[in-house]
Amino acid sequence: MKYLTLLFALLLSSCYEVERNCNEFKTGTFESKITIDGVQYNSIFSRTSKLQVEEFNGVKDSTYVRWINDCEMIFKTIHPKNLAEQKDIHLKILTTTQNSYKFEYGYVGDTNKQLGSATRID
Repeated sequence: MKYLTLLFALLLSSCYEVERNCNEFKTGTFESKITIDGVQYNSIFSRTSKLQVEEFNGVKDSTYVRWINDCEMIFKTIHPKNLAEQKDIHLKILTTTQNSYKFEYGYVGDTNKQLGSATRID
């Protein structure tokens, strides 16, 4: 009986699919929230199909956007000012709602990922 209950629970959980309508978030203006070491950071960014311009603490930064698939992209800083900005960033959209998405990001090739969210504001 235990095995039957376990099998039934596994079948039900395997039917659940996370909603990811990533195409809705390829372009637009968004507010992003990330938490690093317990501190929350907010920024505003606008994205076209190939370019993202972000304002953080009064400083604007531009990156090229290359979509790997519908839910993953690579950012490359256009005018890097230091070694860290020369590293590309990989972002993967994990879940979506009608006007927001949750994501994970990190340097390309790095296994250390951070989580964040973005909400459409336009």
